[in-house]
Amino acid sequence: MKQIGHIIVLRFSAMGDVATVVPVVKALLQQHPSLRITLVSNGFFAPLFAGIERCDFFAVATKSQHKGVGGLFKLFQQLKKDKQHFAVADLHNVLRTKLVKFFFTLSGARVASIDKGRADKKKLTAHNNKVLRQLPTSHARYAKVFAALGFPVNLKDHIKLAANPLPERVASSVAPGKMLVGVAPFAQHAPKMYPLEKMKTFLQQLQATQPVQLLFFGAPGNEAATLQQWQQEFAGSINIAGAISFAEELQVISNLKMMISMDSANMHLASMYNVPVLSIWGATHPFAGFYGFNQPDENIAQVSLYCRPCSVFGNKPCHRGDHACMHLISTEMLLQKAAAILQR
Repeated sequence: MKQIGHIIVLRFSAMGDVATVVPVVKALLQQHPSLRITLVSNGFFAPLFAGIERCDFFAVATKSQHKGVGGLFKLFQQLKKDKQHFAVADLHNVLRTKLVKFFFTLSGARVASIDKGRADKKKLTAHNNKVLRQLPTSHARYAKVFAALGFPVNLKDHIKLAANPLPERVASSVAPGKMLVGVAPFAQHAPKMYPLEKMKTFLQQLQATQPVQLLFFGAPGNEAATLQQWQQEFAGSINIAGAISFAEELQVISNLKMMISMDSANMHLASMYNVPVLSIWGATHPFAGFYGFNQPDENIAQVSLYCRPCSVFGNKPCHRGDHACMHLISTEMLLQKAAAILQR
């Protein structure tokens, strides 16, 4: 069997999951200097992999040229072209990637897929007879796929991404002598969001007790509109949401002293740069394996409740109906944890 020299990596979405691939790929390429990879994902995520040597990015277009079975076959043909002695790592393991992987299998390519551990996650989130234990992290699951292809990865031996210069339109608004603190108060699902009014109270307390400048992160549209209002309420704050490109957002994140985030993509984006993240957890739980890479446990804000976690992704209704898992997290707890992070 020929030595594999190239791995095609499939991980189409979502942003947080794609971001968790970054430190694993960095470690993989660092520890296997003759290896090259092609990362296949949504084109929007290309900046995540910019500057990583021997990592080529291929933008998949599942809503246009790569739509449907015919489109995915075209994707297979494009990826296979001009490549020899390669393998395929499916880090997504959904219908689309399974079909692409099937085409590669028929062509004789070696393939390996992620084990998502669905049975264990079901036990973790069960309403009755819950099994509360730490499950393998996404990073460990990704590394296991590469190991199956003959490329073991030591996740303790990795190089963090370097900080980048601040974009000029942000740098011009930075206050000298202040620590830059990112704030990402939103999440895809409401059960993963700390109540916005309590978040504002916490941020007021933080501004009153620490020399910080707040930078707000969120999606364009309603989130950006809310954060624009917050910018008016918090002196010296900067609303990043919808104001700069994704690549520029990453530049800003790389310069933060701390990120305040839900169980959301921003936790993983900050972790890429080894930025400490104060992460706030409600319906979901770090035990499911989606905690930020290399983040210490003391940065987690959560409360113990018999019903937690009730969901892996935060997309299920609250069993109690009161979202106590979030409401019971006090602003004092957050302030104490934030102060400890900023003083390190």
